[in-house]
Amino acid sequence: MALKLLSKSFLGIDIGTSAIKIVELSSFAGKIKLENYLELPTQPFHQRQAFVPEKSTIYLPAKEIAGAIKESLEETKIKTKNCVIAIPDFLTFFTIFNLPMMSKEELPEAVKIEARKYIPLPIKDVTVDWQLLEKNADFQKQLTILCVAVPNEIIAKCRQIASLANLKLLVLEAEIFGLVRALIQKEQRPIGLIDIGTRSTTCSVVEDEKIRIYHSLNFSGSILTEKIAQQLGIDWELAEKVRNCWGLTNFPSYWSEEMKNFFKKIFTSSLEPVLKEAEKIFNDYYLKRKAEIVKIILAGGIGLVPGLLSFFQNYFKREVEIANPFLNISYPPFLEEKIKKLGPSLAVAVGVALRGLTS
Repeated sequence: MALKLLSKSFLGIDIGTSAIKIVELSSFAGKIKLENYLELPTQPFHQRQAFVPEKSTIYLPAKEIAGAIKESLEETKIKTKNCVIAIPDFLTFFTIFNLPMMSKEELPEAVKIEARKYIPLPIKDVTVDWQLLEKNADFQKQLTILCVAVPNEIIAKCRQIASLANLKLLVLEAEIFGLVRALIQKEQRPIGLIDIGTRSTTCSVVEDEKIRIYHSLNFSGSILTEKIAQQLGIDWELAEKVRNCWGLTNFPSYWSEEMKNFFKKIFTSSLEPVLKEAEKIFNDYYLKRKAEIVKIILAGGIGLVPGLLSFFQNYFKREVEIANPFLNISYPPFLEEKIKKLGPSLAVAVGVALRGLTS
């Protein structure tokens, strides 16, 4: 008797500062397919709430966010209800620490006690999750633990959004885990991952598909936009359009070399400090584990800014590529160019949708 092959589908939802991204993926006979995607700008919400670029959408009324999601799903005739929601990294607390060797039964309580040293909130106000990275024989037989804590109020808000949007929430997941799942598959070598978002930037090292190092960096897309606005004397919205359109290379033909160099300096002076931090993280990893970072993946929509990829490649003197979460996902050929443009910004939504399909 032949086995019946069942198709299943999941929504991955990334509630970001500048947009809500939704990706619908399906799985059939081991093959994953892009069914649909949505990108809902959050600017209308912010305008009703006195828009501040740094403000997180997650703090806006759940009813409005859920209503926008529900309405958009109905308009596009997406019927899938199962979903996974990503929690922005700037709303979570990550830490990696070592513990002495102990039994599996002792470990959960030991992690909870140690985590209190690193979490700036009462332990009762957060939900703690963790995973064992490795047994570290080089450091007196220690255990290396990756720990993440999420404020309970954020968890409650996400659950409320799913409920009001008539969605079935499978799980909540920190966005870094979605990024790793979407961008780094079947790769044992060390990969650097730099994710530049509207609100925050993170730098990670992933080896053997596990997060080995994770850092939040003092930079974001909105910081760069604000600097452009100040230097050119324009408003924030126009500065963002200028940033994304001109970048480091795509200047108006009538600009003088002096003007081009002035605009380039706005970018380079903003980016170089964060690249130095990332370089130090990669070098420290090499010194600790004697493992060279073989490639850097640049995630976040800002990665598509003209000239930015070349700037990163010239700085790091190694392979740098733009995030492509659809590498192993099928989609209609006519979407090829669109996918190239949207891929970096949809990476988190793709990754958490994959979580649903593989659970």
